[in-house]
Formats: sequence, structure tokens, C-alpha cells
Amino acid sequence: MNALSEQILSELRHLLSEMSDGGSVGPSVYDTARALQFHGNVTGRQDAYAWLIAQQQADGGWGSADFPLFRHAPTWAALLALQRAEPLPDAADAVQAATRFLERQPDPYAHAVPEDAPIGAELILPQLCGEAASLLGSVAFPRHPALLPLRQACLVKLGAGATLPSGHPLLHSWEAWGTSLTTACPDEDGSIGISPAATAAWRAHAVAQGSRPQVGCADAYLQAASRATRSCIEGVVPSVWPINVFEPCWSLYTLHLAGLFAHPALAEAMRVIVAQLDARLGVRGLGPALHFAADADDTAVALCVLRLAGRDPAVDALRHFEIGELFVTFPGERNASVSTNIHALHALRLLEKPDAGTGAYVEANRNPHGLWDNEKWHVSWLYPTAHAVAALAQGKPQWRDERALAALLQAQRDDGGWGAGRACTFEETAYALFALHVMDGSEEPTERRRIAQAVGRALEWMLARYAAHALPQTPLWIGKELYCPIRVVRVAELAGLWLALHWGRRVLAEGAGAPP
Repeated sequence: MNALSEQILSELRHLLSEMSDGGSVGPSVYDTARALQFHGNVTGRQDAYAWLIAQQQADGGWGSADFPLFRHAPTWAALLALQRAEPLPDAADAVQAATRFLERQPDPYAHAVPEDAPIGAELILPQLCGEAASLLGSVAFPRHPALLPLRQACLVKLGAGATLPSGHPLLHSWEAWGTSLTTACPDEDGSIGISPAATAAWRAHAVAQGSRPQVGCADAYLQAASRATRSCIEGVVPSVWPINVFEPCWSLYTLHLAGLFAHPALAEAMRVIVAQLDARLGVRGLGPALHFAADADDTAVALCVLRLAGRDPAVDALRHFEIGELFVTFPGERNASVSTNIHALHALRLLEKPDAGTGAYVEANRNPHGLWDNEKWHVSWLYPTAHAVAALAQGKPQWRDERALAALLQAQRDDGGWGAGRACTFEETAYALFALHVMDGSEEPTERRRIAQAVGRALEWMLARYAAHALPQTPLWIGKELYCPIRVVRVAELAGLWLALHWGRRVLAEGAGAPP
């Protein structure tokens, strides 16, 4: 166990030390397909097309069948990209299978827009639908009528044709509405809205207008974004990049949840990150990347991390996003985010500021089992539940929640893991352990024994699946489709395993009569 613990700490230290390269994000079907379509030239991109075809599921769609709401955008985009590349091996068969898949799919936007709809769905899906209709007009595709008024209202707002400021949230979906170079300007990384799809679309306009310096800027960004996927395939890109604020913020926050924030083996790597965050946090807050609009979620987690590190950040940066008793992630968002308000609550409590309204909102947004599952940035209920438990217990040593504890223990699978889909994942099992770790501190002996048994089973599950320096593969984070922020998830996996190892050691010691 000692050797494994040291190995985990070494890998964590290595991950933290890498977080100056813009971030690591798994490959995206949607963005890769859009980038291929906008690139236009199939020659030189055969490997990327082959990768795209290889991601198609047996039912003809792209994306996990466990989470059908997030399959439309990648499937539409892949169909449109492959439609132009049918001479390539297997492309025609993939197009036929995708067409059959889309014809069979119920339309989740037939009457209303789900609370956890993907980012930019109101702009992206009608645009893809219209493009497909012009190619395959007679096919009975879902048409997403509930999104059309939202798209129209957004286009009216954008109709003046003025250039949006660099990093504006709407630029992240520029590929779905942009028609002119003048409506967007690349940021200092060369991106349009930290989006490979938006940047590829903008690049296509620059090529058409013969604007060579701007094409080169976009090319450099897309190449850097492609490297961030670790796929080693030119043209395969992530759903968002860079994430040079989100990645370190969430990683350090996760270390706190596992009790690793002050571990001496990680102190130097964490000191560097904290110093950077402290220097970057301005009066307007922080966004997921340095050159993207600030939002309440990244700002709240940054405040948490800085306070935990002994700094005294001003809460004013978070107050910009407060409307009544809620915090909005971005001004003008369609619906509030539960996890954003969870993180705001945690920040307020760490900074010892009033939080009654935010706390009431977090408490009210549970399901009948006492868990949090109506989340717009992560598809698993285990993510907001772990963070909510930590926020609600902050500064309240005797905090208990019998309903949530019972539901969490009951949700553990027979194999020892946790998961919102058909299979358990390392990431979600780690979140369950973070929540149980908080709850364990204020429970009676009988419940603590139940928790210890659950942790023991989880540890067995994790040990059977652990591999050093493995790259997480399961996309559970909500963007335009589901995606995987590789280092963020890997830090959660390792922190969860480290917690289970040390928890198990403590339980054994307590059982033997030794001091914990």
C-alpha cells in the first residue's frame, strides 16, 4: 500500500506540474466532424476521418447510448462530414447507418428544451438540421421545433452585425451562426471562443477571403488543440481548448475533497498553481480559460482554492453573477446551474459571507432521494452530489444528511463501484468516496461501519482497475456533446483511490484497537 500511495502522489505531482500547456481534453466527435467539414479537403485528413468512423456506435449513432440527449449534435455533425467523404473506406456505410439512427430517434426537443440540454443546442441543432435537410430533404429526421424560437431570438440579438468582444460566450458556438469574419476576432491563442469547431468555421471564411495571416493564426490554434487530445491524429480536436483556468482550479478543488490539499508531497506544484490563480483573479472573476469570459462557476472554485491555500480573496468577483438569491454561470443563460450555486455556496462559507439564499437553493434542488441530479455541466448525479455535500458541511462539523447517505450507499453497485450509466466509472466512484468521507465524520458508529464496508468494496473495485498513468476515456462532462477533461478526471480518479487506500488503513487500525 505504501508503494502504491507513493506512486499515486508521484503521478498527481506530475499532472499538476503539466498544467501550464493549456490543458488536456479528450477528442470530440462533434468538433472533429465540423472541423473536417469546414476544412473541405479530404486529402491529408484520412486518419481523422477513419477515427471519426471508428467512433460510430453499433446502432449507427455517435455518443453513449446511456445518455441519448447528447447524441444528436455529434451524430448530425459526423453524418454531414462523412457525406462529403463517401469515397473513403466505410464512409458510405457509416452515412447510411447514421441516417437510419436519426430516423428512429425520438426528438427530445419536440415540445420543450430539457434543463440539461447541451451547450449551444438552440443554435447548433437547428443549424445542423437545416444543413442535413438540404442534402437529404426527404428523410424523416427529428426537427427540434422547440429550439427554433430560441435560435431566432438569439439571431435577432446578434443581427446588428457588430463584432462580439473576444471571449464572449456566444463565440463558443460561432460555427452555428457566424456568417462574416467581422463578427468575431481571434483571441490571443488564435481561437474563436476557445472552440475548435468555431475556429475551423472562422478559418474557412478567412480562406475564402484570402486572409493569410488570419488563416495561419487559426491553423496554429487548431494544431495545438489537436495535440491536447493525446490522440496523435492530425485533425482530431477536442470540444473546448484551452482550459488553463478550469483544469488547475478543479484539480486543486478535488484534492481538497480527498483530504490531499495540504499534503507535503504536492506542496510545491500546488504553490505554483495557487500563485498563478491569485495573480489572474481580477475584479471581474475568471472563466475556463484566460482569454474567455468570466463566469460564476470558475470564479467560485478559484475563490475556494485560494481560500483553502490561505489567501484572502475578495468575494466581489463572485457578486457580479448574483441575481436575487441565485448565481448565474454566465449572464443571460437559459437556466441556472445547480453546481455553479453549489460552488458559490462553498466559496461563501469558506469566506464566511452570508449564504442563506444560496444554501436554500442548493437544499431545494434535490431529487426525492435527497441527491442532486439536475445538473447542466456534468451528466452524472455523483458529481454535484459530492460537491454539494462538501459545501453544505463546510463550517458545520455536526452536519448530517441521512437521506443522502442512505441513497448514496444504496446506489453502490454489486461490484463495488458507482455510475450513472450502465457501467461504473473510476471518476464517479471517486465522487462517491468524497461525499462519504465528509459524511463519515459526523455519523454514529453503526453508520460508520456501513460506510467503511462500502469504502472497502470500492477500494477493491478501484484496485482491480487501476493502471499507472492511464488516460481516462469516459466522457461525462457536458459541452456541445459529452467530453472528458483528461487531467481533471485523472486527478479525481487518483485522489479517490488515495482516499480509499488511507481510509482502509485507518479502519483496519481502528479495528485493531490502534489510534486512528
